[in-house]
Amino acid sequence: MLDKREALAQMFSAKGAKVNTNRGDEYYNSLKLIMEKRLGELEKTQIAAKTSIVDVMEYEGLTRRDFMKWASAACAALMLPPTFTPLVVRAAELMNRVPVIWIELQDCAGNSEAILRSDSPTIDELILETISLEFNETLMVAAGHQAEEHLDEAMKTFKGKYLCVVEGAIPRGMNGLYGTMGAKAETYIEHLTRVAKDSAAIVAVGTCATFGGVPAASPNPTDAVGVQDIIKDKPIINIPACPANPANITGTILHFVLTGTIPELDHLNRPKFAFGYRIHDNCERRAHFDAGEFVEEWGDEGAKNNFCLYKMGCKGPMTFNNCSIVKYNSGTNWPIGAGHGCIGCSEQQFWDKFATERPMSDSHIKAPTGGVEKTVDEFGMALITAAGIGIGIHAAISIAAGKKDGNSQN
Repeated sequence: MLDKREALAQMFSAKGAKVNTNRGDEYYNSLKLIMEKRLGELEKTQIAAKTSIVDVMEYEGLTRRDFMKWASAACAALMLPPTFTPLVVRAAELMNRVPVIWIELQDCAGNSEAILRSDSPTIDELILETISLEFNETLMVAAGHQAEEHLDEAMKTFKGKYLCVVEGAIPRGMNGLYGTMGAKAETYIEHLTRVAKDSAAIVAVGTCATFGGVPAASPNPTDAVGVQDIIKDKPIINIPACPANPANITGTILHFVLTGTIPELDHLNRPKFAFGYRIHDNCERRAHFDAGEFVEEWGDEGAKNNFCLYKMGCKGPMTFNNCSIVKYNSGTNWPIGAGHGCIGCSEQQFWDKFATERPMSDSHIKAPTGGVEKTVDEFGMALITAAGIGIGIHAAISIAAGKKDGNSQN
């Protein structure tokens, strides 16, 4: 079995990976200077949370060696060379100086639950425990007026410095009255706008917060939208998926701690370190796709032999995420590994367009020119909204090739 660091290294060198991971010594030397300056400034700032990663590690029985292994994997995930590992270690130790205000709007709290509901503590979870989480309705003890007072105090104390993490869509219908909160009876739009105003940047977590998600599914009765449709004057980082992977949340926060800036984003404002390549390119069943070996119906021999799930509706060929490498539940598994096709939950309008058990080639949406091997940025919105007719053609050719090889052997 490969450890996570080796798996990440293979992923970034895999054929089909679209993210440039080697930008030259000049770029990395300049980046290192920026990071060292940023971390030096953070070390001089007030500690926002008293908990440190060292204390939490000792409490959980984790060693410095465990921490260094995680830091190495984090370097690979952030597309940094191994020489940056000491800087990642420093950044993790300084995360308690970066305040986070986490608000929930039109959501199911699935992203918070994904972080909380784990079978064993991981470094990712411990990092999230050591940040200065100033406000989170699901996790905090305070309620009512006390909670509101604490929020106001945190926004004032850390004005211009805190990260605003948003979970959930924003309903615009009925002048926003589909969602109100607090003694002030703020609409979700008003609450988001107020909290976002003095933030350093906004991290939209989960597909509801990024693209509207399930609440925005047709007929979208509440006129739900994502954060970027409401806030126009702040840097916004989208971390979609249903739920978002805690490792991608951690990586984004780490990048902000390291540089004081948001990571490089694609045209949908998703961090390229996590969403710069397709599920299809790094899928453990890709060889079966190329060989024309597909599951034809649930429970058949193909299913028992882990054949490709494209014919059962897998949307991996048109979905950009790192699920196949990072996985979920402490790296235990992911949907395709568990036997169900990808439903494209990190893409726009996924519930209406992707979350069906049929191949996109069977739908009536025009496919982009050039086939499915193009990158997400080359296709832009066209790839996200278009059917994979090119995928269907590729699949048909693969099937024909497979039959031909089979006949030649008979």
